[in-house]
Amino acid sequence: MTWAESLVLGIVQGLTEFLPISSSAHQLIVARLFWNNDGGGAAFTAVSQLGTEAAVLVYFRNDIVRIVRRWLGSVRGSVPRSDPDARMGWLVIVGTIPIAVLGVALKGVIEGPLRNLWVTASMLVAFAIVLAIADATASQRKELGDLSKRDGLLFGLWQALALIPGVSRSGGTISGGLLMGYTRASAARYSFLLAVPAVLASGLFELGDVGGTSADGWAHIALATVIAFAIGYAVIAWLMRYISSHSFRPFVYYRLGLAAFLFGMLLTDKIAA
Repeated sequence: MTWAESLVLGIVQGLTEFLPISSSAHQLIVARLFWNNDGGGAAFTAVSQLGTEAAVLVYFRNDIVRIVRRWLGSVRGSVPRSDPDARMGWLVIVGTIPIAVLGVALKGVIEGPLRNLWVTASMLVAFAIVLAIADATASQRKELGDLSKRDGLLFGLWQALALIPGVSRSGGTISGGLLMGYTRASAARYSFLLAVPAVLASGLFELGDVGGTSADGWAHIALATVIAFAIGYAVIAWLMRYISSHSFRPFVYYRLGLAAFLFGMLLTDKIAA
């Protein structure tokens, strides 16, 4: 991997991680288009996500510290489990179970057959339709205070679909939340909180597969991660303002346009699947 690849892939990761357009799809497409490789593969993607997840930790630091403290209190018995922040801590754990189990069980498939651009293009279309339906039909009557164990687990199942490039972690989770009746802001906020343990665990798990023993390899991933953090923080701040008064329709159109472009490139052999 070159410095240019690390720079570009870090920018791509930061720009796309929190938007419902699939960061893994963009990393894969950009790497195949410009360097005819996998951009470091699934392991590089997982580790560079540590940068964007650090942006979540910083942006939502007050919420996260409060939730962790109250959750720990509920574990010790000094805080009732019915406390809203303690409940959120437990619900994030419940919602993380599906992606943790499936991520480990299907690791070989995720890092192999699913990193095929025909799959990616198809998922871009499929979840553009899902997002469009969810956004158009959402009742938006529920807030995070209404979150139940059942809904937390369902959110987690939607998040687990993001193991397939082209789905989008935020797109899948937000779509699921909208279909369950949550507001755009609540679905997005829980999506970000739910991603914290999953992404951190995935990135740390994959650290050994990135860069080998090469100092340059670690320097490249460090550059991509730092850039992803800086850009990702700005994207979170923008998205939380945007969804308060706008629909997800532009992202639906973008996904369909990107899928059409990708299908065209694949059909004309301009890009390797």
